[in-house]
Amino acid sequence: MLVKRKPDLTYADITPKVLYMGRRNFLLGLLATSGAVAGWKRLPYWLAGPATGSVPVPLKVASKSSFSTTETVTPANDVETYNNFYEFGTSKDDPYKNARNFVTSPWVVSIEGECAKPQKLSMDDILKIAPLEERIYRHRCVETWSIVVPWIGYSLSNLIKLAEPTPKAKFVAFESYYSPKQMPLASQAGVQIPYLEGLRMDEAMNPLTLLCVGMYGETLPNQDGAPVRLVVPWKYGFKSAKSLVKIRFVKGEPATTWNLFDNGVEYGFYANVNPNVDHPRWSQAKEHRLGGGIFARPIPTLMFNGYGDQVASMYAGMDLRKNF
Repeated sequence: MLVKRKPDLTYADITPKVLYMGRRNFLLGLLATSGAVAGWKRLPYWLAGPATGSVPVPLKVASKSSFSTTETVTPANDVETYNNFYEFGTSKDDPYKNARNFVTSPWVVSIEGECAKPQKLSMDDILKIAPLEERIYRHRCVETWSIVVPWIGYSLSNLIKLAEPTPKAKFVAFESYYSPKQMPLASQAGVQIPYLEGLRMDEAMNPLTLLCVGMYGETLPNQDGAPVRLVVPWKYGFKSAKSLVKIRFVKGEPATTWNLFDNGVEYGFYANVNPNVDHPRWSQAKEHRLGGGIFARPIPTLMFNGYGDQVASMYAGMDLRKNF
């Protein structure tokens, strides 16, 4: 049953200038304080002058999800300053530096394809679909690092039920926002832009698959996929498409950016976390937790990133070395 609620605020209300200025002045005050070590990574960003894009503000969460891990959460500053978001540059710190003027309001997500109720949803519409939950998920990059993040959102299945996919819909295709004006570095990304991703219908309907609108108690920072993104915790991070503008229900396996890049040689469509299948250029057997320090030991990578009890049955009988 779809549960609807009246939002506590409209999405147009979540980037008031007074909040941005208050946050900026607070950080500048930290600079003048001798003990302001924790804020040093943010200073170049805020000292560059007033941002014209969206600034994260607090989100009210209805509940904390039972799906959450009890592992130590990665510090917010590490997650916000170390990203893959090629539309804003290919170095890990580029999105933090270059997404500061990304304008995310107003925003529209188009629901299309094999469904009875195609529609266009504003962020206000998206916030009404279901109560927001905080879910602390492990997240594994296809490289060697991992994070633990308190995401905010609700199961994507709530939105899918609203669209009423037809029996012909076997997959869900996702498209990220692209604007040459707002994302001039995308032309240097070397991959298909706009960014394309996809899930099988049962994967998209799995309750773990999160339609995410926030993290660490706030709306999403620009560099982390504002204003709405996917989080698919048992798959490598590139499956969790950022800044969504289109969701399409389709009959066959949709094209994805990384499959178009190398025909699936390095990055398969399924991208399930599997420590027994190495990337062609590095082992996937172990990972380094971001923020753990230079002397932190690597930890073993878990099959399905530790979510096997919830998702392994979807792949019964599949060769997970071939369908990687």
